Amino acid sequence: MKIISINAGSSSLKFSLFEMTDESVLISGAFERIGSDGSCYTIKYNGQKITEEVSLETHTDAVKILLDKLVALEVIRSLDEIKGVGHRIVHGGSKYSESVFVTNQVMDDIEECKDFAPLHNPAHLLGIKAFREVLPDTPMVVVFDTAFHQTMDEVTYLYPVPYHWCGDYGVRKYGAHGTSHRYITNVVKDILQKEDFKLISCHIGNGGSITAIKNMKCVDTSMGFTPLAGIMMGTRSGDVDPSIIPYVMEKEGKNASEVLDDLNKRSGVFGMSEYSHDLRDIVSKCEGNDPKAILAKDKYVRRIVDYISQYYVLLEGCDLIVFTAGVGENNSVIRKEVCEKLACLGVEIDLEKNAVRGETQKISTDQSKIDVYVIPTDEELMIARDTLELIKNR
Repeated sequence: MKIISINAGSSSLKFSLFEMTDESVLISGAFERIGSDGSCYTIKYNGQKITEEVSLETHTDAVKILLDKLVALEVIRSLDEIKGVGHRIVHGGSKYSESVFVTNQVMDDIEECKDFAPLHNPAHLLGIKAFREVLPDTPMVVVFDTAFHQTMDEVTYLYPVPYHWCGDYGVRKYGAHGTSHRYITNVVKDILQKEDFKLISCHIGNGGSITAIKNMKCVDTSMGFTPLAGIMMGTRSGDVDPSIIPYVMEKEGKNASEVLDDLNKRSGVFGMSEYSHDLRDIVSKCEGNDPKAILAKDKYVRRIVDYISQYYVLLEGCDLIVFTAGVGENNSVIRKEVCEKLACLGVEIDLEKNAVRGETQKISTDQSKIDVYVIPTDEELMIARDTLELIKNR
């Protein structure tokens, strides 16, 4: 059975088509600059990379070209072979704790949550509407990044603010990257061959979040009301004193939205280094003893260690720490420095094993009191699995 996973942005549409009998990726790619000049698509298929500029006025144009390409490249013989479409949704609010079929009500609920993810939810809806137009009879499923975190208890997800803010305005911790953290949890279950374990999952890339997991369920997570909270990221500040906002507004003559834009797009690693948001660039600069790069790297590591330590205490111990996503999977320097600062918890890594990039591997020594793994995440596969499961059980 073939299932396609979709991640739609305001001007982009990423996809992966899976053969679910063996969960292999048949074809993947992205349509970019939809609605703008220079729109194009890139497709990875059969070891080749196909790139072409093409007019893309709407997401529907992208979907039509995508489906035509699947047939032209003989990935499928007809559109009937696509048995389901799974859509990534960043924010489902507190209403959705699992994936569901697309209905008009579900789409209204996604629209209602747009204030929590203004750059994402409206874009996801564009993707859903485009596929519904072109494949009206194909089952469609939405997979929420916030769903995995709905197992947090009230004392965790509530903020110490006026209580009615949550009920009246939805002010609470929601978290993000839940699809990735859930995928990692399932992989760990397969590794350990059991479900009763304590895991700290570190999804660290340009965006990043740390999640405490006990017995397959989220106990706490670092991102909050929005993805701005938590650890320091590529361009996001992570946790800061909110009093900074009115203070900088007065000093620089900005409004609140402009300061929040600075905290989202010009802070974090980029803001401290004044050079780059990419940890590869920062580590390279550190090798040349660039003081701001060293400062940014050290702060980045410190914030990750802070959350891992906090969650170690919350979980009353930990069986595994997992690094995943772009930095977590590929940056051995960051992993090494984080683990060295966790030595007081009994963490010890094998430097030779830590050289791994993008592969599942245990990188801790046999003497380490906590097992440390690198596990590549696969949110697209998680979306396809959920889609298949709902279709099979409907």
